[in-house]
Amino acid sequence: MGRYTGPKGKLSRREGINLFLKGSRSHSEKDALARKPYAPGQHGNARKPRLSQYGIQLREKQRVKRTYGMREKQFNNLYTEANRRSKVNKSDKGLELLRLLETRLDNVIYLAGLAPSRSAARQFVTHKHVEVNGKVMNIPSYEVKVGDEVKLKNEKLKPAESLIPKPVWIEGEKSVVKVGRLPERDEIDQGIKEHYIIEFYSR
Repeated sequence: MGRYTGPKGKLSRREGINLFLKGSRSHSEKDALARKPYAPGQHGNARKPRLSQYGIQLREKQRVKRTYGMREKQFNNLYTEANRRSKVNKSDKGLELLRLLETRLDNVIYLAGLAPSRSAARQFVTHKHVEVNGKVMNIPSYEVKVGDEVKLKNEKLKPAESLIPKPVWIEGEKSVVKVGRLPERDEIDQGIKEHYIIEFYSR
């Protein structure tokens, strides 16, 4: 199955939470979820059914996957890598998973304020507008390491104003930023319930 190319607002409505997929529009009263605060479809406005434990786990996995714009195979591989690292480093599996998500190149560009949305950041990367340590990088899923310098080649692509506050673990100004250190759990979106994702893949 290919990448979803339908209305992005429907994804936020389906998950019942703003996924901020539409840039500045997601931060305004024109956001799809603000206008229609119910699931899409003919029966979207009906009473919500009570979810099973599996349903809760699935919805959380889908929400995070759609937030970061990933396909199922990519997300599954990411979980496998987080599982491996947690065993090697004897660390928390959930934190390893969140760090892998947060340090994706397209996500770093978005969090640094160099793109209005993660999808726009992904397009910047695939169109070769981004350099990592002085070299053009066109892989959105590239894992940015601590100390890596990320540069937006054309500063005109940067949004006029930042829509979200820049995390403290990302350093730099203008069109050049650097990952100063790995993010801690309390510096990552508190809305993510990573234990549900771990339970989903541990079945």
